Amino acid sequence: MVETNNLIIEEEGAKPLHHVDVPFERATFGMGCFWGIDSLFGATQGILRTRVGYSGGTTSNPVYKDLGDHTEVIEIHYDPKRISYSQLLELFWNNHEYGLCTKIKRQYASLIIYHTEEQKKIAEQSLELERENRAPEEITTEILPCDIFYPAEDYHQKYRLQSHKELTKSLGIDSRLLQTSHVAARLNGYLVGVGGVGQYLKEADSLGLTEDQKEYVRKFVEENEGGGLFC
Repeated sequence: MVETNNLIIEEEGAKPLHHVDVPFERATFGMGCFWGIDSLFGATQGILRTRVGYSGGTTSNPVYKDLGDHTEVIEIHYDPKRISYSQLLELFWNNHEYGLCTKIKRQYASLIIYHTEEQKKIAEQSLELERENRAPEEITTEILPCDIFYPAEDYHQKYRLQSHKELTKSLGIDSRLLQTSHVAARLNGYLVGVGGVGQYLKEADSLGLTEDQKEYVRKFVEENEGGGLFC
């Protein structure tokens, strides 16, 4: 057993649930700064994996300090048997940090990128309904077909989780797992209170955490439940 400042890590114990073999569909959204929405979707039930990056533009190989005409987006892998695309759109419409009804620089634009014609149809219908509901406000959201997704730099992936350095280390999170790990996506949301204590406790045993890791995360879920997500 290794003791750190904030977390006791059992060297042998449960194995973090990084990989889940479940049929999935993709969804991609731009909703402002991608740190907050990575947490929001990561701990939403039915979400399997998340990663943040840049898309929607034409500039080759964008990076954070030189995005060109791309937008910050999140790519979500979700289980369609547990959450529908329409339910994801409800989260999209109601959780923008900024940019939904105010024109803003391209980096933080409101954007739906569809992966199938069915997603396009649902997104267009959803947009029309939102326009009616929010009138006279003018929605700025664009709907675009899927193109190249450029993953963001490592320090942007699971940003909230990575602020807990010892926990991240104890989970064995590396550069690849920052983009693919199931448990990383879940904890990135739970640590800032998404889902709440009740949901976390129902799921904690299935995430492959040690008792010390579970208790460490629980304290932060309890402390941050109901708080803000935004950057």
